Amino acid sequence: MRKRYAICGVSGRALGMFAKPILTTFAGSCELVGLLDRDPMRFELYRSRYPEHADVRTYGESEFDRMVDETKPDVIIVAGRDDTHAQYLIAALERDLDAITEKPMVTTGADSRRVTEAEKASKGTVIVTFNYRYAPIHTKIKEIVQEGKLGRITSIDLNWYLDTYHGSSYFKRWNRDRELSGGLSVHKSTHHFDLVNWWIDQRPVEVFAFGALNYYGAEAEANPKKEDGRFCSTCAYTEDCSYYSRWNARSRNLNVPDDHLGSLEAGKTSAFPYSDYRPDRCIFDSEIEIEDTYTATVKYSGGALLSYSVNFSLPYEGYRLAINGTKGRIETVEYHMPGRTPFPTPVQTIDYFPLFGSKETIHVVHREGGHGGGDPLLLEDLFMGEDRRRPFRMLSGAVDGAYSVATGEAVWRSVKEHRPITIEEVLGSGTDTSGSEAQQCQESLSGQGGRA
Repeated sequence: MRKRYAICGVSGRALGMFAKPILTTFAGSCELVGLLDRDPMRFELYRSRYPEHADVRTYGESEFDRMVDETKPDVIIVAGRDDTHAQYLIAALERDLDAITEKPMVTTGADSRRVTEAEKASKGTVIVTFNYRYAPIHTKIKEIVQEGKLGRITSIDLNWYLDTYHGSSYFKRWNRDRELSGGLSVHKSTHHFDLVNWWIDQRPVEVFAFGALNYYGAEAEANPKKEDGRFCSTCAYTEDCSYYSRWNARSRNLNVPDDHLGSLEAGKTSAFPYSDYRPDRCIFDSEIEIEDTYTATVKYSGGALLSYSVNFSLPYEGYRLAINGTKGRIETVEYHMPGRTPFPTPVQTIDYFPLFGSKETIHVVHREGGHGGGDPLLLEDLFMGEDRRRPFRMLSGAVDGAYSVATGEAVWRSVKEHRPITIEEVLGSGTDTSGSEAQQCQESLSGQGGRA
């Protein structure tokens, strides 16, 4: 019997990451029975992309209960705008349904708590699709740490870089509104915080951070003219805009690969398949107030300290990572999207330095597929059940999602309030970040893995 899925939020990610594999790769065991969204044009986009499956029933944003009653799904997939996630996750759990959600799980610590409490009262469980865990290099790092080759983890250095194409894309879209996305320390950095939490198997306790808006907004040095309300596809100043001219030929026929704006044809407003939303707003609008640069220090429950930075406007994309322990250190450098990097990039390896001994360079088998080969493996776990042969859990649960969101919120709150922020402040006084309650909740989730 095939498992039945309904999708809340017919985004580009929903269509490519979830609907497509359900309708193709996993069609033998999965069935798409319902779509829910506020914009009817998104249903038309779905039908044009998958005409042979155009009969899937569609519902408005307030028709969740009706959709469940009529289509009887087993699993709800939540893939709309970040601020809508909590609403549909809680609604699914109240109906005792399993839920799969795109990251971030929600946008605030308060909503994180609402979701985890709803899950405790439900027969359903939540899975957060942190696909970075599944990249082979990241899985190998987890293995090295778990095997004890580094000893007790003492500190982590993680510097994440987004290039001028990808980084600026967040400031063209709804992500630039903190009310909708939680800001980039939540929307984007939750990926990074989840990786660290998972690698070292410790919980974040306290955060101190600095942040700034350096590259985007009206006061940016690269702004060719202080004028609000422009759109890239119709702007008169594109030849004077370094961010636009770097990635677009004057004839506007240059195709830059990216999974965030990949469904749009540059320069053709008819390619925007939405009723009241355009993802080509000017990155120099004065309404932009979220940060594009962060540095943060995070203290963990087991004594580890994270030194983290992220920059959303750099010449190339990737990260530099070092993890230190009482027995040694590992280092790795990744260049993401090498086709957009203006210089040759080496294949990523891991260097292991024992505290006393010889250096080892570890070569990891790389896989095809999005996010470093992680997406296909994640989809198998989502739609076939988690691979139980692994020595550790890969899928993220609601508690994982909550801690990553809470860390991101603590970052921007620390920036605004100029003080350390505890995770307990963000998630609420009832959340035990140092004792056994949160760990028991996590263990409970691990025991239910693969249901969705």
